[in-house]
Amino acid sequence: MKNIVITGANRGLGYELAAEAAARGYQVWAGVRGPGSSAEKLLALAEQYPEQVHVLPLDVTDEASVRYAFQELAARIDSLDIVINSAAILLGRDQKLEGLEMELVEQSFQTNLYGPMLVMKHALPLLKKGSDQAIINVSSEAGSMAGAYGGDYGYALSKSALNMFTAQLRKQFSPLGYAVYAVHPGWIRTDMGGEKAPGNAGESAAGILDLAERKQGDAEGAFFVNQRGEPMKL
Repeated sequence: MKNIVITGANRGLGYELAAEAAARGYQVWAGVRGPGSSAEKLLALAEQYPEQVHVLPLDVTDEASVRYAFQELAARIDSLDIVINSAAILLGRDQKLEGLEMELVEQSFQTNLYGPMLVMKHALPLLKKGSDQAIINVSSEAGSMAGAYGGDYGYALSKSALNMFTAQLRKQFSPLGYAVYAVHPGWIRTDMGGEKAPGNAGESAAGILDLAERKQGDAEGAFFVNQRGEPMKL
């Protein structure tokens, strides 16, 4: 049974990814920030799949937490096959540049960029022992320089930087056979996307796992793609 780590798995797209992975037969290590995080749905999923879904305390903004999580994981499994960095925040949405709170920008980078970097730093020893490995960073069209707009500064800039980090990972690990993508999941109905979003988070999760399983994607070597594996403009 393949092992998959999903960050931010207690809500939104992260939860849907965990549910889809469990349904596909994965051993799911579902990262949750901490005791204060709402995780009722995830705990119910763990009850539904008691041998497959495991809640993993994992605060991507705290290196000690990330290090400890992967130390605990290494004591329980021999290898890791897929990492999906889904944890993200969107802060200061209505702020104009002249009133921008830089603390919110810093917090955005802490979660949206430094978080995936910390996760990959500590996941690699186990991931290198896996098979058909995949690294999926959940990005956003907001991180596209081709589609830049005035607003969502912390979110857009951190996602753009995440795309660069993904490009670096792809350069290093795709020659070893890894699937590496930054994925725009679409405008989906989650707490972040809102109720008016046209997309279904479950369908997006299925598409992202199809990328990890190499059922779609890699069109002309594109690494920044949407949930259907179609290239996005950087």
